[in-house]
Amino acid sequence: MKKILNDPFAYVDEMLEGLCLAHRQYFKRTGSEGRVIVRADGLIKGKVGIVSGGGSGHLPVFTGYVGKGLLDACAIGDVFSSPAVNQVADAIRAAHSGVGVLCLYGNYSGDKMNFDMAGEIVEMEGIQTTTVRVADDVASAPLGERSKRRGVAGLVYAYKLAGAKADQFATIEQVTAIAQKAVDACRSVGVALTPCTVPAVGRPTFEIGETEIEIGMGIHGEPGVSRGSLKPADAIVEEMLGYLLADMPLQSGDRVSVLVNSLGATPLEELYIVYRYVARRLAGLGVEVVMPLVGRYATSMEMAGMSVTFCRLDRELEGLLKAPCDSPFLRV
Repeated sequence: MKKILNDPFAYVDEMLEGLCLAHRQYFKRTGSEGRVIVRADGLIKGKVGIVSGGGSGHLPVFTGYVGKGLLDACAIGDVFSSPAVNQVADAIRAAHSGVGVLCLYGNYSGDKMNFDMAGEIVEMEGIQTTTVRVADDVASAPLGERSKRRGVAGLVYAYKLAGAKADQFATIEQVTAIAQKAVDACRSVGVALTPCTVPAVGRPTFEIGETEIEIGMGIHGEPGVSRGSLKPADAIVEEMLGYLLADMPLQSGDRVSVLVNSLGATPLEELYIVYRYVARRLAGLGVEVVMPLVGRYATSMEMAGMSVTFCRLDRELEGLLKAPCDSPFLRV
């Protein structure tokens, strides 16, 4: 294992310390164990709070999207491990300004269990909570079983759209409905070229040959849908688009936002090669791309690979997408 670290078991806490020192105007660390990140500018009275959380190792997801027009608080666990129940409860309390809190997170069993338990705890304290789970990975379950799908880079759109609605001082029911609408509008698929290493484990999360790629692999190394030899970029992207368009067919006149995301090690140059092909294919279908995102938005440590996400927009979602937001990793 070659990593720039001190004690592997201090990895997350030292990262959070550095994150908050580097972005003092955005982030503040709180919670009984220091595993909650909140907005440095404080709560806005009368605004629905939005909380997320999950394992470390995916920056900017999850903590990087705390900020104006996005999340109000985030609980963070060890690398690839869910935050504890008390950490999630601390995050919910920190985001509550009197009108309830939306819990918005990826569809993983550990996160579901701990968020549900935390919600029961804070509701006994008089804090109303609602839940929306992001499940956008088309490779992780068929369309008829969408509730089993993993949440991946579609989290970024869910945060942005729900955060914009909350900034309008909408009710918790309205913010929750927009979050669910955003999740329903998103589809993602990824490709892995290399594994990554969890610091506390010290060995790769899976094995893949030097000349192999795997389409549909999850951000923790969950099995994908096909493994084969490395191909030219256009051929890889065409295969990925096949999965996306089969799951959410697009037609002339549709408007979508596209996220081409590095899983950690893939450089921007290669992401733009990918986006070039996606943009051409969508233009050929008569689909207009709105506010594309290209970069490192939801990673898996140092994994080489990338993902493509479509978020199909209507007038309401497009307006929320274009609304102002401000964090170190996403600004409009």
